[in-house]
Amino acid sequence: MKKTNTIYWILTALFAVFIILTSLPDVISSPDAAKIMVTHLGYPAYLMPFIGVAKILGGIALLIPGFPRIKEWAYAGIAFDLIGATYSAIAVGDPAKQWGFMFIFFAFLFGSYYYYHKKLKETSAKS
Repeated sequence: MKKTNTIYWILTALFAVFIILTSLPDVISSPDAAKIMVTHLGYPAYLMPFIGVAKILGGIALLIPGFPRIKEWAYAGIAFDLIGATYSAIAVGDPAKQWGFMFIFFAFLFGSYYYYHKKLKETSAKS
């Protein structure tokens, strides 16, 4: 149980910090973020702060113990965000070296999710 818990919290903390830190430029609509999202990918500028705030809330939800339903929704929302970002980069013709690193974050997402459920199963087996 202790090993599962430790792995879960390390993966989840690193992943949540990544999600929260990458959302900050979107929330403040920084020119660099707008250059990528609006100019390069073609999304409307009003979408940036919305996605940024949603990512911050999702990252926080992953870090707060309890609230299993909210945590499931956070995992799903973050997965959709990562899939959408990867697909968008591929759709505009970015080379693999620009979007291939996303698989590192998918690995953290799925690792955190896997160990979250493993931790839940071990906790319920103890009861």
